[in-house]
Amino acid sequence: MRNVMVFFFVFVLSGCSFQSLLLLGEIDKVHVVRHTTYLKSYRAYFQRADLKPIRQGRKYLYFYNRKHHDFALLLHTRTHYLLYSFSHPGNVIKIRSDRKHGYAFMIRSLKHRGYHITMPHTVGVIVNISLKRYKKVKTYCVEVKDYQRLQSLYQKAIRTYRADIIKSIRTKLPKSLILTYYRTYKAKAKTEEQQEALNVIASKLGLDDHTSTAKMAPEETETLYRHYLTRADYHTLHHYLMGTTAKERLSPQQYATLKQRDKKLEEEKLLQEGSLEALITAYKKNNNPRYKTKIMQRIKELQQKN
Repeated sequence: MRNVMVFFFVFVLSGCSFQSLLLLGEIDKVHVVRHTTYLKSYRAYFQRADLKPIRQGRKYLYFYNRKHHDFALLLHTRTHYLLYSFSHPGNVIKIRSDRKHGYAFMIRSLKHRGYHITMPHTVGVIVNISLKRYKKVKTYCVEVKDYQRLQSLYQKAIRTYRADIIKSIRTKLPKSLILTYYRTYKAKAKTEEQQEALNVIASKLGLDDHTSTAKMAPEETETLYRHYLTRADYHTLHHYLMGTTAKERLSPQQYATLKQRDKKLEEEKLLQEGSLEALITAYKKNNNPRYKTKIMQRIKELQQKN
């Protein structure tokens, strides 16, 4: 009994509420809701009280490990960055957070483990995050639907123009996870057999001719533009601008604005993650004083280690 009381007082003095004590095992933990061959659903409730912004006011970021097909959510408390895996519930990576271990340190640590910032739809995941009270505790309710395997099968079917790959699948794949990919290969289809295969796949996906070939409505284009202007990370934005659809859908001014953001994000990425050699090469090209400052900082760090 004495040990129980000691634990209780330590718990309270650490800043945790009695309500949080009662909810141990229920919150700040990923739970499996549904698990089928082609769809995996998860839900988690994360306490909002102790969370700090990660960067630029954002309270969470998405990460993905391609080797392990692991989709994860990053949160930031007063003392740690916490990466919660949804693809492998129960796996949590903790990274120190203090004056010496900030955002750049966290990015490098996760990159070393194979994790990179992502957007859910690019890796076959649908995420819904809402503010909810769970048994009187203020939380983020995170609901994840993982279609990675199903998306991969449809991509293979589209890429190889083989409808038989997905013929027996009954699980519906959300259009937002495959539409752009489908349009890309539909434009490349040259033979009648390829067109016929894509028609079968489109029927399976619930895509009609208008959905799969028509231009985006103005409001859709504006939504897409705002997403890439404010939310997309460097890799997502750069990949989009390298494709053929960006210039077709965006106005010249929108495209130019995104190109500027792409250049700025590339610079930030180099400053945070670039090697000393890469920084020196970049500095020789444009004499950016930020690169020079970072180079001197890296050299000083190397000298201190030696």
